[in-house]
Amino acid sequence: MFHKEGHKIILITFVFIIASFLLVDNFIEIEGLRTLILIVLLVFLILILQFFRNPKRLISPNNKQVVSPVDGKVVVIEEVFEKEYFKEKRLQVSVFMSPINVHVTRYPISGNVIFSKYHPGKYLVAWHPKASEENERTTIVVENKTYGKVLYRQIAGALAKRIVNYAKLNDKAIQGEDSGFIKFGSRVDLFLPLDTNIKVRLNQKVRGGESVIAEV
Repeated sequence: MFHKEGHKIILITFVFIIASFLLVDNFIEIEGLRTLILIVLLVFLILILQFFRNPKRLISPNNKQVVSPVDGKVVVIEEVFEKEYFKEKRLQVSVFMSPINVHVTRYPISGNVIFSKYHPGKYLVAWHPKASEENERTTIVVENKTYGKVLYRQIAGALAKRIVNYAKLNDKAIQGEDSGFIKFGSRVDLFLPLDTNIKVRLNQKVRGGESVIAEV
């Protein structure tokens, strides 16, 4: 199953690959070179398909827990001052996505979307310390009565050139459901209450919608 954000790119890629196969087969006479080009084209197609995959996840909404919004690796767990919305100290948990990860963004908690804002910006590598404040990004805050307010921020990386955000102000968020997509490499930051119980460790691999990041 492929994410809807990839349908157009996948179609264009298929057309390009088929046209390239025909050209190579008709005009490249050196057997070894022709085989190499065909292999490269096939690998390119596989990479595009795997990037836009949208696997089904076993999701059991729990208002006492925050689940990972994306697939990837935990690269930051620290207390920081969140400047944009809370303007106070929060626990930041950041998940880095490589190009081979699923890039669907999911709601970390259920509740009401009370803040949603897009920021144009730079394209520093996603693990750069200033990426959270200077890169193209979206900031979304979801609130429920059990957990409180959770801010998650989609951040573009050096390869990511488009952030898709479905979370609109006053939307009803359902934990684990699609809330956006980041094309070609990125990171997502979570900002949680200081008294939250973090359930992950640095360098741990997590799965969007399934892995528990924190709980009350």
